[in-house]
Amino acid sequence: MTSSGRDWLFFTGWLLTGSGYLLALLTVLSIGIFVLPVALIATAVLVTRRAAPRCMLGLVSSASLPLFLLTYVNRNGPGTYCTTSAGGGSCTEGLLDPWILLAFGVAVLAAGIALFLFRRTGSGPGSAITR
Repeated sequence: MTSSGRDWLFFTGWLLTGSGYLLALLTVLSIGIFVLPVALIATAVLVTRRAAPRCMLGLVSSASLPLFLLTYVNRNGPGTYCTTSAGGGSCTEGLLDPWILLAFGVAVLAAGIALFLFRRTGSGPGSAITR
């Protein structure tokens, strides 16, 4: 595997690890205690790899995944969404605008990728770190 491909693999690893920490934090009262050990193990695996520290900017992009989840949950918003079935109906109130959530998610993901690419090209601060 090329160095570039390995960097993207580590970037994705950090992205998923950061998302695991965020999920553990947001669901601390339910499944968070079970998600946290997975994120800790992933961190231990990643920090033992020589190329992984320069790809830690994937942690910035990891904040986009909860935003994408919120976008999906609020996909019928904004406002109230009602469904009907043979046995009755139900309404969900207070849905957020999914387009705003999607825009923020894409912006955060793009910011992390842009910082990663900026640092990899050698033109940014901290680019002289071991390659």
